[in-house]
Amino acid sequence: MSRVRVHNFSVSLDGFGTGEGQSLEAPFGHAGQRLHEWFFPTRTFCSFHETQGDSSGSTGVDDAFASGWDRGIGAEIMGRNKFGPQRGPWVDEEWRGWWGDDPPFHTPVFVLTHYPRPSIEMKDGTTFHFIDASPAEAVKVAQEAAGGLDVRIGGGPLTIREFLAADQIDYMHVAIVPLVLGRGERLWDGLEGLESRFELDSVSSPSGVIHLTLSR
Repeated sequence: MSRVRVHNFSVSLDGFGTGEGQSLEAPFGHAGQRLHEWFFPTRTFCSFHETQGDSSGSTGVDDAFASGWDRGIGAEIMGRNKFGPQRGPWVDEEWRGWWGDDPPFHTPVFVLTHYPRPSIEMKDGTTFHFIDASPAEAVKVAQEAAGGLDVRIGGGPLTIREFLAADQIDYMHVAIVPLVLGRGERLWDGLEGLESRFELDSVSSPSGVIHLTLSR
């Protein structure tokens, strides 16, 4: 049966999944790239970033977790703030996401928004669909598009929090990064007792990151 998964979602020690003040120039606000520095040296990152096909990069604990990102995934759901910095009605429908002409998803991607717009077809199988839906409704639509494969919830923190609150997530990998952001968007607010719904495991990495997994 198709599962709903979260992978490689980074949070600070104080629980923030992104910083304050997102903009075109700062997708993660004042956090910059600090939450994701553990990921950049991995072979997984090197294989699908500017060095596509490159076999360089680390293959340790961090990469072992990072590499699960796209295995068996047939569709993604993301919040509007992951897709771009605009709020409210779309004033610029030329915006096609942060990732250029060839996003790394290569599946249908369902962007949650109260302002649906026409779909955007990109290269190599990525098509952005814009839907106004509850977590349960979005999962149903994404599972139909995934063709029996799993659905990934891509973020940001508010979106993941809403899907956890609606009990729509079966597996979740969180990278706890050793820094304190102090402000931004928190992941765990309003989810008291969440741990009782999952089996929890954790692995520490030489990078200082703790990889926490929650499995149904």
